[in-house]
Amino acid sequence: MKMTMHIDEDVLNQVMKVTGASSKTEAVAMALKEMARRSRLKKILSKGSGVPAEQLDKAYDPISLKVYRIAEDQAPYGKRRSRR
Repeated sequence: MKMTMHIDEDVLNQVMKVTGASSKTEAVAMALKEMARRSRLKKILSKGSGVPAEQLDKAYDPISLKVYRIAEDQAPYGKRRSRR
């Protein structure tokens, strides 16, 4: 969908730099997706799990948490920069 928008160039350039976006359109799309993701996360976290903290502490397994992190897909933004 095409739209005409007035966007602060400095902010847009900062988003492009942070995300590694190759175009303004890509930067805006990434920023919108990130805001939607944060909104969903905030909504989920505000509900809580309904499980008491003591029970969560007993159920916590640091090894399995590392496995979940490894299995997650990487975010489609924030390209790594090469070190010199």
